[in-house]
Amino acid sequence: QVQLVESGGGLVQAGGSLGLSCAASGGTSALYTMAWFRQVSGKERESVCAIDWSGVNTYYSDSVYGRFTISRDKAKDTVYLQMNSLKPEDTAVYYCAAYIGDELVRPAKLVGYWGQGTQVTVSS
Repeated sequence: QVQLVESGGGLVQAGGSLGLSCAASGGTSALYTMAWFRQVSGKERESVCAIDWSGVNTYYSDSVYGRFTISRDKAKDTVYLQMNSLKPEDTAVYYCAAYIGDELVRPAKLVGYWGQGTQVTVSS
């Protein structure tokens, strides 16, 4: 059983930056693929980015490519999301996710573990 606890988030102006953290505990979390999803009210939860267990391979959705950076510190069992050049359309609840498997893109319904979610609001 993996527990994920997120921190960060908040309100920022368009063009600004924000960082999120996700601390994992329990099980062999270091072997899991870690990802960030986001969800806007009334819409499906979508994958934003992911990083494999080694920390070498990453995935970014087209909407955040070049602006967001995912990284992980295996010693601390923590995953980070650095968000730069934020846009109002990045406003959403961001969720940390963990699952066993090599694929970096996985539908939300197949994710094994979720964090509680943290609100990110980008004002124009």
